[in-house]
Amino acid sequence: MNYITVKQFYNDNKKKLDLKIITGEEFLSKKKIIIPEINRPGLALAGFFDYFPYERIQIFGKTEFTYLKKIGKEKTQKILNKLFSYNICCVLISRNLKPPYNFELIAEKNKIPVIMSSIFTTKLISSVMLYLERKLAPKITLHGTFIDVYGIGVLLVGKSGIGKSEITLELIKRGHRLISDDIIEISKMGDDILEGRGLNIIQHHMEIRGLGIIDVKNLFGVGAVRESQKVELLIHLEEWEKRKNYERLGMEEQYEEILGVKVPKIILPVKPGRNLSVIIEVAAMTQRLKSHGYNPAKELNKTILKWMKKEQNDAMVE
Repeated sequence: MNYITVKQFYNDNKKKLDLKIITGEEFLSKKKIIIPEINRPGLALAGFFDYFPYERIQIFGKTEFTYLKKIGKEKTQKILNKLFSYNICCVLISRNLKPPYNFELIAEKNKIPVIMSSIFTTKLISSVMLYLERKLAPKITLHGTFIDVYGIGVLLVGKSGIGKSEITLELIKRGHRLISDDIIEISKMGDDILEGRGLNIIQHHMEIRGLGIIDVKNLFGVGAVRESQKVELLIHLEEWEKRKNYERLGMEEQYEEILGVKVPKIILPVKPGRNLSVIIEVAAMTQRLKSHGYNPAKELNKTILKWMKKEQNDAMVE
């Protein structure tokens, strides 16, 4: 099961979301966040705890605190004792609002961290959910090179020494953008959406045999790199085999399944004299056409069949 600790959540978002710990700092590393959604405990504050999603981060804003003040101290403490008896991972308070009555004490007693943010509630919710979706998405790590070619995320894979990094370097020189070389982290962001990115510590660095490690961002500028991209095409590089029949028409589309998502796949043979960078550029542009419902090979096949039918009809008339 994927999870992050509340401490990791706090450290990752401390500056971005202007977070500060109100109480329960000693529990941050013990509490786990496993659900990529949040909850505003409106019904729970009214006393309805059936289906209460306690596993989620609980967000309190102006609406929640105004309601608690309205029902009075006695009812508020009773509700909060019941609410915090659940194994809640943490509580987020928006807009630097001051909690009413003994809110912090009851949370402390139940070992629940309370974190405050200066950000407005709706913006805080959207920011937290975006962060959690990325962090808690199913992930795998692949070896290869990932590059943005004409806005298409192209994943180059193949055995070590086949030339992935050299081809990528040529593509960068031609104006395309590197996402990651060697180690790519693939996350499933939706039913059919994969996102690829590199590990932070080595992202935007490349190993070129005979040259060593290069820093693409500093060599070619920030326009030559990007942090992440949707995975839309997988190109498998392999050494040319004389007896093997490679795809020549493009009628039969191949796919490779990654985290349950089918990714279009091309097997590209490597041999001296082939300009693979240009071929990969054309493959990316073709994939873009296909994503808009246009397949050049199939359209040509329709045109040829239509022409043959016309020729046959003309011959019968004669």
